[in-house]
Amino acid sequence: METLHLRLQGMSCASCARTIEQAIKSVPGVVESNVNFAIEQAAVKYDPKQTNSNQIAQAVTEVGYSAHPISEPGEEEDDVEKSTRLAQQQDLKHKVIVGGVLSTLLIIGMLEHIGIRLPSILQWLAVPWVQLILAFPVQFWVGQSFYRGAISAFRHRTSDMNTLIALGTTITYFYSVFTTINPGFFRSQGLMPEVYFEASTAIITLTMVGRFMENRAKGETSEAIRKLMGLQPRTARVVHDGKEMDIPIAEVVVGDIVVVRPGEKIPVDGEVIAGSSAVDESMITGESIPITKQPGDDVIGATINKTGSFRFQATRVGKDTALATIVKLVQQAQGSKAPIQKLADQVTGWFVPAVIGLAIVTFVIWFDLMGNITLAMINTVGVLIIACPCALGLATPTSVTVGIGKGAENGILIKGADSLELARKIQTIVLDKTGTITQGKPGVTNFVTVRGTANHNEINLLWSAAAVERSSEHPLAEAVVQYAESQQIPTNPLQKGDKKGSLPEPEKFEAIAGSGVQGVVEGKLVQIGTGRWMDELDIETLSLQGQKVAWEDEGKTVVFIAVDGGLEGLIAIADTLKPSSEVAVRAMQRMGLEVVMLTGDNRRTAEAVAQQVGIKRVLAEVRPDQKADTVKKLQAEGKIVAMVGDGINDAPALAQADVGFAIGTGTDVAIAASDITLISGDLTGIVTAIRLSRATMRNIRQNLFFAFAYNIAGIPLAAGILFPFFGWLLNPIIAGAAMAFSSVSVVTNALRLRQFQSEVNR
Repeated sequence: METLHLRLQGMSCASCARTIEQAIKSVPGVVESNVNFAIEQAAVKYDPKQTNSNQIAQAVTEVGYSAHPISEPGEEEDDVEKSTRLAQQQDLKHKVIVGGVLSTLLIIGMLEHIGIRLPSILQWLAVPWVQLILAFPVQFWVGQSFYRGAISAFRHRTSDMNTLIALGTTITYFYSVFTTINPGFFRSQGLMPEVYFEASTAIITLTMVGRFMENRAKGETSEAIRKLMGLQPRTARVVHDGKEMDIPIAEVVVGDIVVVRPGEKIPVDGEVIAGSSAVDESMITGESIPITKQPGDDVIGATINKTGSFRFQATRVGKDTALATIVKLVQQAQGSKAPIQKLADQVTGWFVPAVIGLAIVTFVIWFDLMGNITLAMINTVGVLIIACPCALGLATPTSVTVGIGKGAENGILIKGADSLELARKIQTIVLDKTGTITQGKPGVTNFVTVRGTANHNEINLLWSAAAVERSSEHPLAEAVVQYAESQQIPTNPLQKGDKKGSLPEPEKFEAIAGSGVQGVVEGKLVQIGTGRWMDELDIETLSLQGQKVAWEDEGKTVVFIAVDGGLEGLIAIADTLKPSSEVAVRAMQRMGLEVVMLTGDNRRTAEAVAQQVGIKRVLAEVRPDQKADTVKKLQAEGKIVAMVGDGINDAPALAQADVGFAIGTGTDVAIAASDITLISGDLTGIVTAIRLSRATMRNIRQNLFFAFAYNIAGIPLAAGILFPFFGWLLNPIIAGAAMAFSSVSVVTNALRLRQFQSEVNR
């Protein structure tokens, strides 16, 4: 299978999207077709042995629209496409203005027919032949899109809202034309020869006003995408032949050395090689606190350098950058369909034929009971107009587009509308421990000396231990070095003077496998290792044994520090918690979710970490190949299960879960297997994603209510159900206004999602 992305032009409403979708699906070899009205693009999965991109684009052209293949979602419009789109918007605006002016004149002329005397200067507007001439351009120029859409639907043996509008207004128009040409026919039947040109023109104009407002609001639904695409700077300052020069960002290649000064945007992804700074990554990760960047750290294109200057080597450029990937994923997700949307599409598919059937029944009943073709026509047109399912077609995709866009703004990549819908139903959240709840690398959590006080001797001891550990390749050694450096000691405490020093090189360094390391620092023998090794060296450790046992009960690795054969201190090392983990777990539990920890670590370490964050159910000592089966067992309990992980070993479990959350700082395999990616790795993003899912689905239900409420309440009224009781009929103009307002209300309600707040109580 191959996937084709098309940019579409000519769509005026949600039913157009459905028409295009059905046309594409009718092409042999097309397996799946998703048309996104909000971003005017289509994603088509097809068998290249049976069809090709030209045939698929031709199918779109045959139903009255245009389609241009693009390399991937997010590709910018070229000048021709942009000018065409702007011309279509301008054309829509002109039609609304012309329709509005002519409809107003016709409505003024209608006043004469209902007994309101017009000034002599305006009485010409009441002449039927004048009204016919005024209505003609509205019917066949302003309303031409309805005819084009209805004809295209008819060719594909289907019907849509264009069918209803075209039928209703055409019946009204030609009934009025016949009345104008042959008024004697009605007089012979004892009827008044009345014309309804104002009704057909007002319906067309009101519907076009609704489409014009939809078109403007539709652009706002993709605001998050435009914000993301607008983040990337246009140029980059690179070093070529020892000289700095500004070049277009499209010319940056992997391996280029890029210079970034304070306040500038980072042009592409890369790795810092010189200098340091604080970088604001909030627009990509949602993390509001600037991140310190030093040599060896990764930087993300489009983020903002705040304080210092630095140089970095470009590692990903163009379509491979994190920003380009995010835009592509978000647009693909916005083009996908949630199960509730597929249901709405099915309803729309049979709804239009049903309405046409109701309209025919309405005409037959009124003509048979009343013998009045005028009343029969008015009620038939009212049923056709008020039942238009355009609002039903807009109800879901607009909310999905806004919801997924809001997720992107908050550093949450939702890969499909089905994941967005399902996230609200999650009952159990399974959290991997290492790299998810914890940082994924060891760090010093505790340090104490035999004297138990923070004084000059303690600083000397820490510095000496770090000096020895720097020569070791063990991960725990790196934790000790980083801890010593993080204490912000202004000068080397082992050397006199004010000049800032660095860790000294130890003499006679030696690593004893399974025991520890030792070396001579400033003439003193420093030994760091296990309690067993200390016993072998006949170094007394009794004074710190109580502290050692307490820390080990918390799941920490404990090492002793001895100087010249005497015990001096104790260091505890563990995989430290992420700052957000406890807050996120508490928030999930307040939402009524069961939180489970899943890890391959021993039970004592796992339960110690679980206790710190408040997790009550721990599944420890689970091998990587057992994680997916563990998720399956939880699902067998009848629960909707989400899995959160970051490693390659988590990928099967992420795929098995109903909703898989990947930590964006983890492996590409885990991200590929997941449904939702937390770009920053902050677990509070899970809470935000679930809340966003709930808010979006609530918004969709409200939209569907608006869409169905108008139809369910409007159809009986339009059919004249109240006439026997109150002598009241629904004017087709009011039916047209109600139909247009229903679409506008749905889009407006969807845009309320843009006010969604992601704050998690900390």
